[in-house]
Amino acid sequence: MARIAVIGAGMGAMAAAARLAVAGHRVVVYERTTAYGGALGRFERDGFAFDTGPGLLPLPAVWRDLFVKTGKEPLESCVELVQVDPSSRHVFADGTEVSLPNASRAGVVAALDAALGAGAGQRWGDFLVRARETWDRTRRPLLEEPLWPNWRVLAEREPYPAVPHKRLLRTRRADTLAEIGAWELRDPRLAALLESHALAYGLDPRTAPANTAVLPYMEYAFGTWYVRGGGLRELARAVYERCLARRVEFRFGTEVTRIVEKDGRVVGVESAEGALEEAGFVVAGVAPEVLDRLRGGSPARGADEVPAQRGGASRLTVLLALRGGRPEGTVHRTTVHAADRAAELDRLFGAAPGSAARPTVTVLRPDDPALVPDADHEAVTLSATVPALSGGQEPDAAEAFGRGAEQLIDAAERAVPGLRDRLLWHEVRTPAEVAADTGVTDGAIPVPAFAGAAGRLLHPANATRTEGLFTVGGWSHPGGGLPHAGMSGALVAGLVVEGPEFRGSQ
Repeated sequence: MARIAVIGAGMGAMAAAARLAVAGHRVVVYERTTAYGGALGRFERDGFAFDTGPGLLPLPAVWRDLFVKTGKEPLESCVELVQVDPSSRHVFADGTEVSLPNASRAGVVAALDAALGAGAGQRWGDFLVRARETWDRTRRPLLEEPLWPNWRVLAEREPYPAVPHKRLLRTRRADTLAEIGAWELRDPRLAALLESHALAYGLDPRTAPANTAVLPYMEYAFGTWYVRGGGLRELARAVYERCLARRVEFRFGTEVTRIVEKDGRVVGVESAEGALEEAGFVVAGVAPEVLDRLRGGSPARGADEVPAQRGGASRLTVLLALRGGRPEGTVHRTTVHAADRAAELDRLFGAAPGSAARPTVTVLRPDDPALVPDADHEAVTLSATVPALSGGQEPDAAEAFGRGAEQLIDAAERAVPGLRDRLLWHEVRTPAEVAADTGVTDGAIPVPAFAGAAGRLLHPANATRTEGLFTVGGWSHPGGGLPHAGMSGALVAGLVVEGPEFRGSQ
């Protein structure tokens, strides 16, 4: 039995901690804040409660597997997990609306044909078939196995089986998500639907590799889920309590300031108080720049390894307390698409950072009595992708995000008629709050790992060159997102328990 120090109490770190404790190790989690869950936070005021991180859960099988592998009590006995149906409603720039059923390809095809015209559903259905082939090709190397030592094979290969397209007397295949929308879907509304999945992760669809098509595929294949009884923060609570049940020790308010190494191997961690805690293994659930600082400025990666990735985007969230109950039949999630997608992308990704283009806004209206003081009120969350913090914008950040929040509310009125008349108060959460919750200085949000694109969307391997030092969570393989966090925890536990020969779940 080894003593294992886990730095951070994010979802990936807790997933690793629970699995390692079940394997017989003594696990101690050091968390600099007073809360667990990382990005899965909660804001409460006047009887209202809101998730401050992700509001919906894709691919719940990852977390079901964690609970099966760490005890006899299944996930559903710890939280009330419900499918969201319809999965989403979309309000397009031209006023067209469509509600898409959950985990039903035939239902989605029929809904798109009815709303967008004959043939639209068939084109989307054909696209999902290609996206499924992409998923089948990339699922194991990108999600279920440790990152390959010859990771450049993944970096050089685009696994999406694009349809040949004749352009300028040449036959071409889609290399980016935007090209899939333009060449294969051939409808600006379908293109907006496709691109909104990448945009939610802070990816520019004009440069995102075609295999990011697996994002909508995951949703339509495995469904979209919500944790009733308090939101996704309840999932964090359940994982935390599972860790406690497996005798994981948590030390909140304890900041690790140094990872102690000797002769190329970790031997412990040092806290801000100067206390040295011995450990045979260290699992770091922190961003790359934090890891480098903890190691005294020396990177844990070699020149031939995947470089640490940096996100360029964050999230602006507006929490709305409304008078009046949630109307019966209200859709849980509505995406209000930007009127000018090109202007929005230019604003987000650098070509025109000063643009006033209104963003694509996600509106979440959960049917959950635990979020409101009574049935005569409603809790609504708005979110949009925004640039991460940078030194040049910080002096004007408060004013800029205030204007952005008003834009979100204006856009959300297309999904919630009479919104401003019902508004009691609102709370704005900016990338600065994301930074405070996660420890990532610019508030950037990590993206999932994807193949192709010269490896710029791969993430560093969980094992480092320092013996006994591993990384977990969104900034290491397999990248950002709640399912990926759970997979990251499983991979790290496997590498610690079985050693470098571990090849992932079978």
